[in-house]
Amino acid sequence: MSNRRRPPAGSRPLGGGPATGDRPGAARPTAPGTRPADRYKDPVARRMALAPGLLGAIVLMAGLALLDVDSFIIIKYATAILAAIVGWFAIQGRAWWAVPLLAAVVVIWNPVFPFDLHGQLWVAGQFVAAILFVLCGLLVKVKAEEKGAGAR
Repeated sequence: MSNRRRPPAGSRPLGGGPATGDRPGAARPTAPGTRPADRYKDPVARRMALAPGLLGAIVLMAGLALLDVDSFIIIKYATAILAAIVGWFAIQGRAWWAVPLLAAVVVIWNPVFPFDLHGQLWVAGQFVAAILFVLCGLLVKVKAEEKGAGAR
């Protein structure tokens, strides 16, 4: 018998590399800055509508202070544009339930041919549209393209 002792289970070898060896089912090391493909549930889908959805909700909540002011048209422009962007991501993510709802937001908050809505109905609409923006931002997922497939 030799006088060499075996290292404790799970310890790293002296070379500093991973202690996986050639064991079946062992995790393979990844390059620095990358993540294993199976780390998350759905690695190929991204929430592309999250940022414009949250921004749209913020714009609508800020717009509550400007309801009876002429500068509310800026809120209408921003809301209609952000609803169109989130709607485009909903089409790309095949979230068909969100498309008609966002199209309604684009039409109602359209600054070119405006609806003349006032009072509690309009305030309630602002809140409902803000909730819709947040829900769409959280629930709409767009499939990520392969690297190099569409990038130029």
